[in-house]
Amino acid sequence: MLENINIQNILFLDIETVPQHASYAGVSEVFRGLWGKKAKQIIRDDSETPESIYRQAGIYAEFGKIICISCGYFSEGRKLRIKSFYGDDEKIVLNDFCELLRKFFTRNDKLLCAHNGKEFDFPFLARRMVVNRIKLPTVLDTSGKKPWEVNHLDTMELWKFGDYKSFTSLLLLANILGIRTPKDDIDGSMVWEVYWKEKNLERIVTYCQKDVLTVAQILLRFKGDQLLSENDVELVA
Repeated sequence: MLENINIQNILFLDIETVPQHASYAGVSEVFRGLWGKKAKQIIRDDSETPESIYRQAGIYAEFGKIICISCGYFSEGRKLRIKSFYGDDEKIVLNDFCELLRKFFTRNDKLLCAHNGKEFDFPFLARRMVVNRIKLPTVLDTSGKKPWEVNHLDTMELWKFGDYKSFTSLLLLANILGIRTPKDDIDGSMVWEVYWKEKNLERIVTYCQKDVLTVAQILLRFKGDQLLSENDVELVA
């Protein structure tokens, strides 16, 4: 499986997002109305309100922002180098990440890989770049491209093997493939609280980096290759 793909041509990535405001109280009147319309599609019972579910706004590019992008790539041999772009200023985070893409990931054989990336990470990145008036890097600009011309790999899609019905989380897939779970501290549902209440962005960065490592390990498993050891991973400042 995936024998024709050179793993050194892949940039593995994961993003972490939060609502643009710490609470519903900080949302402008205009966006309260817009969020209210969106919330009607999300609310499950009468006990929920647009205010009570506002922390979910972070998963929608129109109401959220990116606070961390972690990415990993294989250097010579089996060394996976992981680097993170993070901060409170989304535009700076995105610009720094784009600089990496424009330097090293412009060739047609270069690929982006994420778990559920085609449904979340890749479009979220592209949308927030448009909002921040950042020119899209070629690898994220899918406009006018045929499906086979889009250089995106998605480990969840690969696991489906053509089945459109199922959703398999990164945690579940890692466990069934015998890969050490990345969810040993926090999970995605806790990012809002850790960012806005604890003010602990470094903790989120560590969590994001573990997800990148897990995505890389899953792809190695798909290819039938040996998993990485701790000595095979390097964190780049």
